[in-house]
Amino acid sequence: MRPIKALWQRIRRPLARSRVLKNVIASILVAVIRLVEKTNPRVEGSSDVGSVVAAYTPAIAVFWHGQHLLAPALKRPQDRMVALFSRSADAELNALVAEKLGFGIVRGSGGRAGVHSPKKGGASALIRLKRTIDQGCNVAMIADIPHGKPREAGLGVVTLARISGRPLVPVAIATSRRKVLENTWDKTTINLPFGRSALVVGEPIHVSPGADRDEMERKRQEVTAALNKATLKAYKLVDGLQAGDRKA
Repeated sequence: MRPIKALWQRIRRPLARSRVLKNVIASILVAVIRLVEKTNPRVEGSSDVGSVVAAYTPAIAVFWHGQHLLAPALKRPQDRMVALFSRSADAELNALVAEKLGFGIVRGSGGRAGVHSPKKGGASALIRLKRTIDQGCNVAMIADIPHGKPREAGLGVVTLARISGRPLVPVAIATSRRKVLENTWDKTTINLPFGRSALVVGEPIHVSPGADRDEMERKRQEVTAALNKATLKAYKLVDGLQAGDRKA
């Protein structure tokens, strides 16, 4: 990992300045994502994307950091979806990849409710996402906070559910062939081609418009538990293990 990290540190500034280079890299990443998705057929027991969209739209699909790299491939051409990405330079490439895959993009921080730093744009991002939902469009968000505690939902997703009146839908996707980057804070999982995949969608989580601080905390914990449950089930399906045999 150290050589890869050193290479990234070396190229990130030139990359940030070159729109052309970013477009080339993003196009390559899109091709890789599509290859991985195409060569990993769903296993029996996976959720059906069409049924989920029909049942819950507009909804807020939530994923874990490090387990979401294949998530953009889940979007069908006919589905309307907007994704939230931070304003950091590192997230810009990810946003460009999602855009090339047909997503609308909102930049800002949605993880920490109550943090209103102008640089992070958290409050304005939530307002824009709420307007997007009001227009009947689905939203995709990462539930845990960047470089915080992995697989622990933040209050940002719960806040959006409260102000929009729409459900949070836990989503997990796993592949049988993968590389886990053990030295990363979120144990980033790189999905590899030529295996099998599982998509697991948990039960929707609703947040009352009048939720107080205690209820918001309970819902945050509920999102955490539901996403962890979906993730374990996805790995169980692709690995053929009992849910408690492995921590993904």
